[in-house]
Amino acid sequence: MIEVRDLVKRYGSRSAVDHLSFTVEKGQVYGFLGPNGAGKSTTMNIMTGYLGATEGEVIINGHNILEEPEAAKKCIGYLPEQPPLYLDMTVSEYLQFAAELKGIAKAERAQQIERAVSMTHLEDVTGRLIKNLSKGYRQRVGLAQAVLGFPEILILDEPTVGLDPQQIIEIRDLIRELADEHTIILSSHILSEVQEVCDQVLIIHHGKLLVSDSPENLEKRMRHAGSLEMLLRGTMPAVEQAVSSVQGIVHYDIAPAERQEGCVSLTVEAEEGADVREALFYACAEAKTPILMLKPANFSLEEIFLELTQQADAAPAGAEAEGQAPGEPGQPADESEGDVQ
Repeated sequence: MIEVRDLVKRYGSRSAVDHLSFTVEKGQVYGFLGPNGAGKSTTMNIMTGYLGATEGEVIINGHNILEEPEAAKKCIGYLPEQPPLYLDMTVSEYLQFAAELKGIAKAERAQQIERAVSMTHLEDVTGRLIKNLSKGYRQRVGLAQAVLGFPEILILDEPTVGLDPQQIIEIRDLIRELADEHTIILSSHILSEVQEVCDQVLIIHHGKLLVSDSPENLEKRMRHAGSLEMLLRGTMPAVEQAVSSVQGIVHYDIAPAERQEGCVSLTVEAEEGADVREALFYACAEAKTPILMLKPANFSLEEIFLELTQQADAAPAGAEAEGQAPGEPGQPADESEGDVQ
């Protein structure tokens, strides 16, 4: 559905996007992640035709965004981080205007606007001026504009930024509803949100793709098969003595358990393919440190994101510093240049 091929965007000597390639499949919700300055918004702007690439190409449903912009853009609905709203218009007037800009046939406009309003739950505010709406409702108006014409692809850049918790929940629920009929690319700094609503995750850093996979597969890749989290009753020396006697453990961390007096938290990493649970049970029983809890160690998307970006930062300087200005090795492109983000 979308192919990004060897995409490059430079501002002078700085690379906002650095030979980026990925594919977006139909019917999926993609989370587009990266630190500030990673190149997310720049990539989205190129994908939607708002910016031209220095090198590479973007193919939307078989249409090159530069060579066939009109055909490609008909396949996309776009919500920028700052929705393009005219505050002195009513919601109804604005959606009429957006429908006209999108070239929707007059005979279809009323029906399409009604459907977009229903999908985004704006029925109660269609006659109100946009400037008098809350930020949450303004985001809904921006989403209604994006879905007009009912393109197959929706690209949403930070759709919940600046919203309060209740508004975030409402927009998140709305995105889930839209996902039934659209392929969605969602940029967000709220990683728990991405983990909850996205089928696939794309993580970029310094304009390069670090990983593309499902949240579940990312967790499996990051979680060592023999990693365990345990809660035991006993002293730290007794627990350490028990654990150190078990064969196959390559690393462990012991600390006093939070808010549980007389208990110890233990994280264990075993050799590849080793199952040390039974040996740990007998060792702890012998040491009279009963196991109160034992489970596989899990990684949140936040932990995975930090681990991957830290690994990228720890890579040899030449591997990540391509295109950086002299004297600024390893720094992301300046967001103030060309609204790079």
